[in-house]
Amino acid sequence: MAFRLPVVADPEIPEGTELSASGRLPKWLKRPIPRSNANHMTAGLLDELRLETVCDNAKCPNRMECYSQQTATFMILGNTCTRPCGFCAVHRGRPPQLPEADEPERVAEAAARLGLKHVVITSVTRDDLLDGGADHFYQCVVAVRERTGATTEVLTPDFVHCKEALARVIEAKPTVFNHNMETVPRMYRRVRGPKSDYQWTLGMMKKVKEYDPGVKTKSGLMLGLGEERGELLDALADLREYGVDFLTLGQYLQPGEKYLPVVRYVPPEEFDELGEIAKQMGFTKVASGPFVRSSYHARDMAETE
Repeated sequence: MAFRLPVVADPEIPEGTELSASGRLPKWLKRPIPRSNANHMTAGLLDELRLETVCDNAKCPNRMECYSQQTATFMILGNTCTRPCGFCAVHRGRPPQLPEADEPERVAEAAARLGLKHVVITSVTRDDLLDGGADHFYQCVVAVRERTGATTEVLTPDFVHCKEALARVIEAKPTVFNHNMETVPRMYRRVRGPKSDYQWTLGMMKKVKEYDPGVKTKSGLMLGLGEERGELLDALADLREYGVDFLTLGQYLQPGEKYLPVVRYVPPEEFDELGEIAKQMGFTKVASGPFVRSSYHARDMAETE
């Protein structure tokens, strides 16, 4: 049975957390720009090796910080996604090409030259491929491990209606398997698109453990899209019921006018509270804060005690 906390009324929202007519960000969502030549070095290396990152394509607010620390989340299988998610800035449409056979080696080369000890690999959704790109994930994980010895984390699409795909990814033995729930069931298809399925997502997390109990599972949600506190806690309880080990909670930021609007800016104190609740639910590790993203400081979360 799922661990369920009592549903309580939302705490009083501090002044300034609701959206204002000016659309200005609250002070806790403003941060200094890192000054480091490593930022340019990382970007130059990625250009040289013709690699995409989710940092750039999804307009991640942590991009400059991560690049300045010589780290990035590699995005394989191109930069065109077949899903019309309402929150994501990645270009959507019909991918122009098949997976590039040398991309796994290029990812491994970048990981080696950056000196990465933990490598996060994600992708666009490729519903046009029979296996959703699962074998390409396999090849990338194996190439990185053989070249660098680093731990690996995959952040995959849902591979919906492609049952063999998940098994192929897990066959590569990534250290962490990550698939983001993103939001609560009531808002699932509005946020993630008509092909998404909440129960399928939960089932994926369970199957990872069935395929390989040694792989850590991880998921994350964006807050501020209009979810209610009670249904958020229920979603977290569902993840625990299905054996998810690690959890990330972060603030949704609208990447452009055509994307879903921000309904609310969640204050840092509330993120702290939700993080503590998640730990009480049994998540092994939790990262909860306005700037937290699924691959932000991923190495810290992946390290064993």
